Amino acid sequence: MTYFKHETAIVDDGAVIGDESRVWHWAHVCSGAKIGAGVSLGQNVFVGNKVTIADKCKIQNNVSVYDNVHLEEGVFCGPSMVFTNVYNPRSLVERKDEYRTTLVKKGATLGANCTIVCGITIGEFAFIGAGTVVNKDVKPFALMVGVPAKQIGWMSAYGEKLDLPLTGSAKVTCPHTNDVYTLVDEIISREDLE
Repeated sequence: MTYFKHETAIVDDGAVIGDESRVWHWAHVCSGAKIGAGVSLGQNVFVGNKVTIADKCKIQNNVSVYDNVHLEEGVFCGPSMVFTNVYNPRSLVERKDEYRTTLVKKGATLGANCTIVCGITIGEFAFIGAGTVVNKDVKPFALMVGVPAKQIGWMSAYGEKLDLPLTGSAKVTCPHTNDVYTLVDEIISREDLE
C-alpha cells in the first residue's frame, strides 16, 4: 500500500488509490472508486463506486461523493458540503438508472455546507461560497453565492477575488502570480506568465 489508511477507515477490495493519498478516520471508499495521488479524504468521507477523484483533491470531513460525481485535479470540497446524484429522489421509487453526472473541473473550490445539485459542470477554478446551492452549470473562475447560486464576481486560480466586472471587456493581473486574466463576453481566459 502506497497510501495512508487510518485503522478505522474502510477501503473495499478493488478501489484504486494513488500514492501519498490519505484516508482518515471512519472514511469508506467503495470498490469501484478511482482516486488519484496526493488526495486527502477527511473524517467520515464516503466515496461511491462510480466516482473518480483526480490528483491533489482535498475532501474535508463529512462529505459523501456519490456515484457519477467526477472531480478533476486539485478540487477542494469543504466540510459537510453535499453532492446529489438523483434529481427527484423518492424512497418508494427506484431511480438508480437515473443518476445524473456531475463534473467539477480542475482547481474548483466547493465551500463548507454548499449543495451541488446533480447533472451540472462546475468550471475550472470556480469558487462556490459556503452554504450556496448550485443547480446550474458554473463558468470557469466564477464566484458564486446564495440560494440559488448567483455569480457575484470572478476568482483567480490563486483564490483571490479579481477586480473585474461581471460583463464587458477588461483585463487584470493577479498580484500573487502575475497571471493575466482577460474578460471578454462573460468568459475569462488566463495567461500564465510563470
